[in-house]
Amino acid sequence: MGKPSSKGKKATSATSNNLKATASSTEDTFDPENPATATITVSAAEVEELTQEEQSDRLHLERRVERAFFEAGKALTELRDRRLYRSTHKTFEDYCRDRFGHSRQQSNYLIAASGVYENLTTIGCQNVAGENLTTNGSQILPTSERQVRPMTKLEPQEQQEVWLRAVEIAGGKVPTGRIVKGVVQKIMDRTKVPNTYQIGEVCQILAKDNPELRGKGGCWGIVSAVNEFSCTVRMWDGEYTVGLQHLKSYNYLPAECEQMQVICDRITRLREKENLEDAPSAVLKHLGEVKRPYLTAVEEKLLTLLESEYGDEITP
Repeated sequence: MGKPSSKGKKATSATSNNLKATASSTEDTFDPENPATATITVSAAEVEELTQEEQSDRLHLERRVERAFFEAGKALTELRDRRLYRSTHKTFEDYCRDRFGHSRQQSNYLIAASGVYENLTTIGCQNVAGENLTTNGSQILPTSERQVRPMTKLEPQEQQEVWLRAVEIAGGKVPTGRIVKGVVQKIMDRTKVPNTYQIGEVCQILAKDNPELRGKGGCWGIVSAVNEFSCTVRMWDGEYTVGLQHLKSYNYLPAECEQMQVICDRITRLREKENLEDAPSAVLKHLGEVKRPYLTAVEEKLLTLLESEYGDEITP
């Protein structure tokens, strides 16, 4: 057998020395002749504690992340309600698509989610002194719109019930949208009622304790889509998804429903005018609250006058 080269010996020696050095530096034991007997002790890295200022910054930034979709929803609500898009766009839908790159439905999701988020904060922080109503360091709150989307059609009390149960299922952490949806489904199954509304039916809005319908109580709307537990209703200032518990049919005759559809179309066209002033807007809101399937002679004259003033004269 050939004699091992000296080069191989040097390499082995160097490796052995390095291993010994490592063992020595770590005070571990290592036998080059029997590597399986090596004992290695790994020391835990020292964790640097945050200063009080850093802890405060971290909490502040975490809250900003958690509230991102809430702030977006609140901002969209104000943009829509004050019609701050009117100088550049005819409709809120066009504005959202061009400015933010998402559909009216996505905007509605954010708007509805912000209402749910605000409702959930009342579980654990009833006007805590020095604390914003929508922040609570010890409370588990949603961090995305998808987590609260399944709850938007529930009553405020049911939303709180669902969220607390979902947090419990998630082990005290922020639950996923899937967990929330599962809890909501149980609530729906428990209170399920058939949706008997029909497209074109005229209904009254019952705001009750739903913050999303604030200012809409008593208004009329025309059903444009029938969902499992809600209806999409076209009102004097846009379309809304409303739970069945917040609707009451006027039981109008088909001809009366058609007449209300014409009135709704006329109001909608005027609402989309870019230069619509506050006084005409107030008149349109009043017409959207009438509790009869027709306009009085004075109301008809007012609507016709506005159509003439804004260049939208159409014979009803």
